[in-house]
Amino acid sequence: MTELAELQNEIIRCTACTRLVRWRTKVAREKVKRFEAWKYWGSPVPGFGDPAARVVLIGLAPAAHGANRTGRMFTGDRSGDWLYRALYKAGFANQPDSLSREDGLRLKDCFITATCRCAPPQNKLLPAEVQNCRPFLIRELNLLKNMTVVIGLGRVGFEAAAYALKELGKSSLKKKPEFSHGAEYTPETGLTLLASFHPSQQNTFTGRLTEPMFDRVFQRARTILKNRS
Repeated sequence: MTELAELQNEIIRCTACTRLVRWRTKVAREKVKRFEAWKYWGSPVPGFGDPAARVVLIGLAPAAHGANRTGRMFTGDRSGDWLYRALYKAGFANQPDSLSREDGLRLKDCFITATCRCAPPQNKLLPAEVQNCRPFLIRELNLLKNMTVVIGLGRVGFEAAAYALKELGKSSLKKKPEFSHGAEYTPETGLTLLASFHPSQQNTFTGRLTEPMFDRVFQRARTILKNRS
């Protein structure tokens, strides 16, 4: 078993945050009507993708009836619909849909992870929960040896990315980078940090994030990789 696989197994077994454990298991037990036939994952969700990836995405946390149900990052919800469609168009995924762990989806040169691995109530994390989960993210990024472009999805994901890169000694930025859609930083030679609005319904339904805006983030990542190859 690889170090990354061992870490993922460790993540799945984590029970560090009482509030999150209680919530994720409650959701998995009570479900919602449209998914009542599903056996929910109901555990921490590990990272997903290509272990040799040069592009790494960091989101917020699993959605209650998305990844908390399916067991795979950004799978089974509207945010995932937007994300995998964009990844497919940019050549980072073999298909535009992500419905379940058995749907044949494969990522190419891309790895998806999150700030926290358990679904939080109302999609809101407590500072202590972010801190508890941070070692997993840092260890994970350290194992992704080809990491070249890091994309923070949403302010929380972006700040988690910036903190982790600094902790790993991969950031030379003197001050905290500011979050805005499309922001780009080069904290270390050979590494780029990009920011994107999160593809949540709050952003996509209101038009704050449009499909062309989101696509440009991954097109930019593709261009950076091409320029450094």
